[in-house]
Amino acid sequence: MNTPVLHVENLHVSFHTQSGTVQAVRGVQFSLDKGETLAIVGESGSGKSVTAKTIMRLLPKHNTRVVDGTITYDGEDILRISYRKMQSLRGAEISMVFQDPMTSLNPTMTIGKQLMEGIRKHQRATKGEARQRAVEMLRMVGIPNAEERMNAHPHQFSGGMRQRVVIAMALSCNPKILIADEPTTALDVTVQAQILDLMKALQQQTGTGIILITHDLGVVAHMAQKVAVMYAGQIVEMGRVEEIFYRPRHPYTWGLLKSMPKLHGPRNEPLIPIPGSPPDVVSLKRGCSFAPRCPYVMKVCKHFSPEAEFFGGGHMAKCWLLDQRAQKNLRHVEAGGRV
Repeated sequence: MNTPVLHVENLHVSFHTQSGTVQAVRGVQFSLDKGETLAIVGESGSGKSVTAKTIMRLLPKHNTRVVDGTITYDGEDILRISYRKMQSLRGAEISMVFQDPMTSLNPTMTIGKQLMEGIRKHQRATKGEARQRAVEMLRMVGIPNAEERMNAHPHQFSGGMRQRVVIAMALSCNPKILIADEPTTALDVTVQAQILDLMKALQQQTGTGIILITHDLGVVAHMAQKVAVMYAGQIVEMGRVEEIFYRPRHPYTWGLLKSMPKLHGPRNEPLIPIPGSPPDVVSLKRGCSFAPRCPYVMKVCKHFSPEAEFFGGGHMAKCWLLDQRAQKNLRHVEAGGRV
């Protein structure tokens, strides 16, 4: 059995605001193996990006509190290592691609200088060696005339090219883990496919483990081996990509899958949205967080939080419909509610 390159256990993260305490992440746990892609999906505000930034220790210190949990990398809990040690890991062994490349790049510095900065810091390379490596990375991610483009500034690149630069920067030190936070959201479909194919190709070359944060289930099907479905700061279902797409167990997962537009079917068929809005994580009520929006809600859902049910192969879901006492309801739902 492979040892996970990253293991997150019972992670709880909250923010202190004027409105109250925001329970952004509540009991999240997952593992990432070498060369594996884990997709974290869910609506905006479900805690995906907060989880990623907690792993990178990039959340603001003044109002953030890690209430509980561990994040184990290379045998150490990175939540408890020194800031200096975390700086040595960040970019060298754990890298992140942010959603908007324009805000990730310094507009006053050339692309080449920004690429070389991390290489010189983490690999102790000379200026010439760093420049050679930076040019090599730009070529690897498909930037034409890489030698010349080293002297260009971010505003001289298109959105797709900037995203390629950010990916090159993240992979320049051969990290063991790459966290990609909606890396293709602002890109058109053609460029999106190119970026995803690029990430897959580079992963095959380097064996990098990828945590892919997205709300696009089409991207998940193309990239991931494992999927974690998040809602209101919790992972409500997790499993292999085939299990999530073809044998989903949680009503929220059913809703996400049903809301996807279908290529094959009546042209005028309307989309099926999930009714209601995500809950306010400042004032969470007792019971299942999805209960106010769930079409299969039962009385127990409003008063008690469901425990995780396991189905083998790492497939897990948290829903009262999966309790043995609700098997009659479950058979009814699977007959009429499966995607």
